[in-house]
Amino acid sequence: MAGEPRSDCLFCKIVAGEVPATVVRETETTVAFRDINPQAPTHVLVIPKEHHPDAAALAAAAPEVAADVLREAGEVAAQEKIDDAGYRIVLNTGAGAGQTVFHAHAHVLGGRGLEWPPG
Repeated sequence: MAGEPRSDCLFCKIVAGEVPATVVRETETTVAFRDINPQAPTHVLVIPKEHHPDAAALAAAAPEVAADVLREAGEVAAQEKIDDAGYRIVLNTGAGAGQTVFHAHAHVLGGRGLEWPPG
């Protein structure tokens, strides 16, 4: 069922405190933590505490939580002091787009120039 924790999900285990993470922010509906394989000087993941397999599923099932994820991405950027210089929010959806953990999450990247197009 959408929203329910999954025992095989790494991010659900982080939410439950079963797997350690360097948490930088936490709200009632989200957790933000540093990526273990950073692609920029600042690389933080913002996840909903509820399990949804990707951003599209999250937006369809819980649009208010999807909004919380985006709001927290902005708060992370401000806390990390990358908001003035600019930052990128990335929501990979599906394996073909590079999603490797199938729990919705936003990457907050900054602290260096981010070229376009990405990838």
